Amino acid sequence: MTILYKNTSIHFTSTGNGSAVVLLHGFLENLTMWNGIVSELTKKNRVICIDLLGHGQSESHGYIHTMEEQAKMVKTVLDFLKLRKYSIVGHSMGGYIALAFAKLFPKNIKGICLMNSTALPDTDEKKLNRDRGIAAVKQNHKTFVRIAIPMLFSEKNRAIFTSEINTVTNEALKLSPQGIIAALEGMKIREDLTSIYKNATYPIKMIIGKEDPALDYNSLIKQTKNTNVKVVEFPDGHMSHIENREDLIATLSQFIKST
Repeated sequence: MTILYKNTSIHFTSTGNGSAVVLLHGFLENLTMWNGIVSELTKKNRVICIDLLGHGQSESHGYIHTMEEQAKMVKTVLDFLKLRKYSIVGHSMGGYIALAFAKLFPKNIKGICLMNSTALPDTDEKKLNRDRGIAAVKQNHKTFVRIAIPMLFSEKNRAIFTSEINTVTNEALKLSPQGIIAALEGMKIREDLTSIYKNATYPIKMIIGKEDPALDYNSLIKQTKNTNVKVVEFPDGHMSHIENREDLIATLSQFIKST
C-alpha cells in the first residue's frame, strides 16, 4: 500500500491478524529484508512493514531524514491503519527510529526490540565516518553500497552467505544517492536516548551480535546496566535476520508474546 506523508509517497505492507507488530528496516535496506520473518510472525500477529524515507519504494523528503522525522512518518502510517498500540522491532537504523518514536509517542508503545542497534549517539569518530560516507556516496554511490554491505556480516560469514549478500546489495543499489545521504545525515545528529531504557514502562529487548562489525559489544552491554532491558546475544554479525534467522524468529516471537 501507499500513502502520502507531507506530499511524500510512503510504501508499506500490513498482513495477518492479531497483536500489531511494526518492523522497521535498517540503513541501505527496505521492507523486503523481513520476507523470511513475516511468514512466521503473521501466524499469530498483524505485521506492518514500512519502507523508511528514501528507502525501498518510499520517496525522500528533504536533505536530512532525522530519526524524529522518520518516526513521525511511521506514526502517520500507523494512524492511517487506525492502530493505537503496537510493538516495534527496529534493525540498526530502524532501532534508532523506534527509540525516537518511543520518545515522541510513548503511550502507543507496547514494547521495543532493538535488533543490532543502540540507544547511544554517534561518537566523534563515527560522525567523521558518516561524513566520509557522504563524500563517497556523492562520488559513486554504487561503489559505496558494494563495499558497505559485506562489512555488516561477521568475517567468517562473508564467504558463507555470498548469495544473500548479493541479494542485499542488489536491493541497496536501487537506492538514490539522496536517500542514502539523507539517512547518513540523520543518523549523524541523533541524540542519546538511553534514558528510555531507565524510564520505559513497557518491555525492551536488545538483540546483540557478538561479532557485529558495526557496533561495539562492550558499549551495548554497558548501556543496559541497571535497566530492565533484556539482552539476547547471537554469535554472529550485524545481519541477524540472515546470520541467525531461526534464533531471531524464536526471540521475536517470545518478545511479542511478552508485550
